[in-house]
Amino acid sequence: MTGDDHHSDRARTGPDPAGFGPALAHHAWRLSGRIVAGVGQLLLWILTGLGTLLRPLAVHLTGRLTGGARRGPGGPGEGATAPLPRWLHAWGEVTGSWYFAPLTGLALTIAALAELAPRVQSPLSLAGGFAVASTLPLVWRREYLRPVAAVALGAFAASLLTGQLLLVTTTFAALYTLYALGRQLPRQSAGVLAVGGAATVAVVYLATSTLDDVPWPAAVIAVLAAIGLGDARRAVESAGRTEAEAEERTNETLTRLIAVQREQAVMRERASIARELHDVVAHSVSMIAVQAETAPYTMQDLSPEARAGYTEIARTAREALVEMRRLLSVLRADAKPEPESATTPQPRLDRLPDLIEQHRGAGGQADLRVHGDARSLSTTVELSAYRIVQEALTNARRHAPGAEVRVDLTFLPDRLAVRVVDDGASGSTRVLGRDDLVPRPPVPDEGPAGRTRLESSPAAGSGGHGLVGMRERATMLGGRFSAGPATEGGFLVEAELPLNREEPADGRAGR
Repeated sequence: MTGDDHHSDRARTGPDPAGFGPALAHHAWRLSGRIVAGVGQLLLWILTGLGTLLRPLAVHLTGRLTGGARRGPGGPGEGATAPLPRWLHAWGEVTGSWYFAPLTGLALTIAALAELAPRVQSPLSLAGGFAVASTLPLVWRREYLRPVAAVALGAFAASLLTGQLLLVTTTFAALYTLYALGRQLPRQSAGVLAVGGAATVAVVYLATSTLDDVPWPAAVIAVLAAIGLGDARRAVESAGRTEAEAEERTNETLTRLIAVQREQAVMRERASIARELHDVVAHSVSMIAVQAETAPYTMQDLSPEARAGYTEIARTAREALVEMRRLLSVLRADAKPEPESATTPQPRLDRLPDLIEQHRGAGGQADLRVHGDARSLSTTVELSAYRIVQEALTNARRHAPGAEVRVDLTFLPDRLAVRVVDDGASGSTRVLGRDDLVPRPPVPDEGPAGRTRLESSPAAGSGGHGLVGMRERATMLGGRFSAGPATEGGFLVEAELPLNREEPADGRAGR
């Protein structure tokens, strides 16, 4: 047969039946899918429209029940008095009390006897005994769950196997017992319990006609669902406890870390002060020792008593120098040295103008004013005053950029008063505390000046560690220190450094 004859036969007989069937089935499948999708989309449109119409009512009811929609003078605390949270709280207190299990167990027993009463002539019967044995042990389920479950479930299974009447109350008690076991048992034991429960249901169906009115799939599903819900509840509670324990461990770790960081910051500050004291005081004591030792050689007409006195002065100075170095080494035993070189001259008050110029060069505004009779003071007093001003300028530059800072030095007969105040031009003011030693995240806290000042952190290159360093420098000299919001706005730092060291009254360093 030629090709022309083949095409003429196909034209006479129509499409190939072998290819027409699958194509028709494919088109029918696609058409049925489109019909189902169209019906589903129509239902979705209807449900969406109903949801849109009912949403305001649902929001209103939810707000009334939970208190979430309340806005008023009561603020967020109003939600605590809403009906639903109040009811849930009251229900939680009842279920958590010791008398909840006895009351519910007795109630189930009474309900089982009441359900059984119309069906039997006397409650003192085998059916009544099984009903009581299936429900009354639940009174002690919290203290002895597994023995109680063995008694209650055994009595319920025996009642089914002996052909007793199936009661709704005893069925509920059995399912609740399975739920309680699933909630307490580990997962492997819960799985064994589920298999045993399903096997018991199968035996009851095969041996008796007690459950003929209940489809066997429904009975098996009820048993497995009760155990599964208990296991799910156990898993949720276990996860919640694990999360709470992990959070508690994290908080403890963070607390210890912060404590270590604060201790390290204090140690670094003490080491810095110890080094500065060593550089200043050790030099002076060494000069006393050297001058006392050389006096007998430079002064010809000294009596033996004077020579002995100079020798005693030199010996005492040497001993004091050794003891001071020993005590200062204790202060900085575990601290790293400051970045400044030990050979760098310690700054004094005559370098304050340079410090003010550095502050201005960094974008700040500062003004230095000197009151009283300016004079040269001891190196320790001038160094402490310089460091306090330096730290205060650093804090103002960091926490109140652009603010105008005024530095006042007042020379009094018995002390040097240092006052540094900024006007708080930008941001808000937060009082820096005694424990502000380590860097912390910004915590907004509205202060009297209306801006937020972050927690103090170690000032790089300032020679101190926040307010703690400034306070220690003042109290080291027996002076006073205070810091906080200024009455006219901004932040104020004040220190009084006595020219002759005195112990602070009542051991208090600040005002």
